Amino acid sequence: MNIPQLIISLCLACILVLSCATKAIAFCGFYVGGADAKLFNKASQVVIARNGDRTILTMANDFQGAVKDFAMVVPIPVAIKREQVHVGKRSTIEKLDAFSQPRLVEYFDPDPCAPMMDAEKRSDSALPRPSAAAPAMRKSGANLGVTVEDSFKVKEYDIVILSAKESNGLETWLRQNEYNIPKGASELLSPYIKQKLKFFVAKIDLKEFNKSGDKLLRPLQIAYRSPKFMLPIRLGMINSRGEQDLIVYILSPKGQAELTNYRTVKIPSGTEIPEYIKKEFGSFYKATFQKVYEREQKKVAFLEYAWDTGNCDPCSSEPPTQSQLKEAGVFWLDDGNSSSGNIPPSFRRSAPQSNTFITRLHVRYTRNKFPEDLMFQETGNQENFQGRYVMNHPFKGNLSCEAGKKYQQALRPRLEKEASNLANLTGWGIRDIYRKIDFPNTPKKADGNQFWQNVWGDK
Repeated sequence: MNIPQLIISLCLACILVLSCATKAIAFCGFYVGGADAKLFNKASQVVIARNGDRTILTMANDFQGAVKDFAMVVPIPVAIKREQVHVGKRSTIEKLDAFSQPRLVEYFDPDPCAPMMDAEKRSDSALPRPSAAAPAMRKSGANLGVTVEDSFKVKEYDIVILSAKESNGLETWLRQNEYNIPKGASELLSPYIKQKLKFFVAKIDLKEFNKSGDKLLRPLQIAYRSPKFMLPIRLGMINSRGEQDLIVYILSPKGQAELTNYRTVKIPSGTEIPEYIKKEFGSFYKATFQKVYEREQKKVAFLEYAWDTGNCDPCSSEPPTQSQLKEAGVFWLDDGNSSSGNIPPSFRRSAPQSNTFITRLHVRYTRNKFPEDLMFQETGNQENFQGRYVMNHPFKGNLSCEAGKKYQQALRPRLEKEASNLANLTGWGIRDIYRKIDFPNTPKKADGNQFWQNVWGDK
C-alpha cells in the first residue's frame, strides 16, 4: 500500500451450540455457522461503551502496510489526558464480533412414521419459529494555527492531542512532524475544526512495538465525557476509492442505540433456506448483504444484532464475561471487587450495575452516500433481534407409512419455497440453486435429468 491509511479500523472512519431453554423463546435452533467481521475485506471495527454523557471508544486497527507508516487522526469532542487512554486487546473485539455475528441455525424434521403421542412436543422442536471493539515535536505549530494540548506515550503509541484554527495548517503540521497522511486531508479536517473539536493523533514507536512481540496493532481505547454521541467516519474516506465496511458494537445499560441522521434497517432475518447453504454460509451472507444494501440505495445502516450480553438464543459463542465487558469499556459494571482488570480507574463508575445491551450496526459507506458522521442516541428499547437464517433437515429414514407418504408429498413444495427464498435474498439464479438441492424422487443426471426437462425444458 503506497499511501498509508489514516485510521485504525475505526479511524478508518475517523474511525456452544445451545438449544431452546423454554418454549416461550421465539428463536431457538442449533447454531451451525456465522458471518463475522472477517468475512468482509478490511472491515473496520469499533466498540462504543456509552452511558449518559460518558463514552469509552475502542478502535481496532486494520492498517495495511509498514507499521512505521501508521498514522491515526481521530476527531474527539474534548481534549483528553494520559489516564484516559488505554491499549486494549484484539481478543475482546473478536469476542463481541463472534457473539453478535449473523448466524445460521438448523432444525431436524422428526420421523413422521414414529408414534404420535408427543406430536405437539416434536412439532414444537422441529419447526422453525419466526424471529421476532507522545513524541517530542520537531516543529512548532504556532504559525500554522495548531496548538499541542498534550503529548504522551501509551505503550507502543506516541499520542498528541491537538486543536487547530484551520485545516491547511493542521495538514501541514502533521506532515512536518512526519505523520504520513494522504493528500487532500485538509478538506475533510475542516468541518471538525469549525465544530471546535480536538484531534487525537497517534503513531507507532517502533522500538516499543517490536518489544511487545505483537504482529498486529493493538486496539486503542479512549474515555471522555461529552453530550455528543458520535463516530467520525469522513476522515476514513480520504484514501478510499470505493466502499468501506464498518461494524460498530454499541454497549449500553439501557437498550438499543440508534442513528439519528441516517435510517437503520434490520438485516433480513428468520428466512428458511436450503440445507446446502451450511457449506456456503459466508458467500450467502455476503450476497444477501449486498442485495439489501443496493435495495436501500446504499445509504442506510443495518442492524445485525440487538440483545442483552448476558444471554443469547441461539448462541454463536459463549456470552462475554464481566471481565471481557470491562475490557471493552463497560465502566458501569461492578463485581464488588476493588480490582477491575486492565481498565484504568478513570474508566469506571462506582455505581454497581450489571446490565449491558449490545447493538451491532453494519455500515457500508462511500463519500457520496454518507456525507455526515454517524450520530447516535441511546434508547430504552430492549427488543431482541438477530440476523438469523434457518436450515431445515428433511427426515431421511423410512417413509413407507401413510404419514410418511404425505410428508414426502409436502416436502418438494417446501424445498422449492426455500430455493425461492434463497434467490430473493441473494439474487442468485434459481436454476443454479435448484441444481444443488436434493429433491425427493428426482432422477439424477445419469438418468436423463427428467426433472430439469420438466421444469425448464432443458435439452
